[in-house]
Parts: sequence; structure tokens; C-alpha cells
Amino acid sequence: MNKRFAVSLVAVASLLASGSAFAQSTTAAGAANGARTGGEIAGPVGEIVGGTVGAAVGAGLEIPNAVITAIPRDEPSVVVRERVVVGEPLPDTVVLRPVPRYTEYRYAVVNDRRVIVEPRTRRIVKIID
Repeated sequence: MNKRFAVSLVAVASLLASGSAFAQSTTAAGAANGARTGGEIAGPVGEIVGGTVGAAVGAGLEIPNAVITAIPRDEPSVVVRERVVVGEPLPDTVVLRPVPRYTEYRYAVVNDRRVIVEPRTRRIVKIID
């Protein structure tokens, strides 16, 4: 029972672990970060579970190049005082626009940088330029 609890705890911790697992937009980085976090919490079993969960999260965050190139370059920029970094949410005052032809993605131009945003949490998943 305790092992199941530990494995569940590691899985949840890996999913919620800092911006580092969320911030990386590749499967490999997600797996590495998940394994490291899982290993710190529950040792070798945690590394296995954390790596698997981290890889799944990383795979879900990969942004196809077609989506990146579909984002217009001529949108006006909004200035915000908050940090514009991967993993941080954008303020509610920033309007998120759907990516043309890829409406499941949202983007914004903030502080002269185009960013792709997870619409539900408003967290930046990729900074384009």
C-alpha cells in the first residue's frame, strides 16, 4: 500500500513539478526532469515513474513547426511588467488569439515577443522570438 501511495505521489509531483518540467517543450527534457524529480522524492522507483510521466507531459507540449510559422509577425505588442518566460502565466489583461489554421493553440505578442500559450492556464509554453 505504501509503495502505491509513493508511486502516486511521485506521478502527481512530476506533473505538477515546477516550471522546469512544464517549461521544457520536448519529450526528452520532460522525461529527464520527471526522472530527476521522482528520484528525489521516492528513489529508483520514483525515477522510473517520474520519467514516464515527464515524457508524457513533454510530448504533450511539443509544438509543431507549422503552428509556429502560422503565427503572424505583424501583431501589435502588449507591454506587461510580469516576467515573459516559459512556464509563467500571462496576466488576464493580455488577449490570447487563436493560431490561424490551428485554433487549438493560442498566442500573444508580449513585450515584442511572440509566445504560444496554454489557453486554460494562460501559461507560456514556447517563446518564438
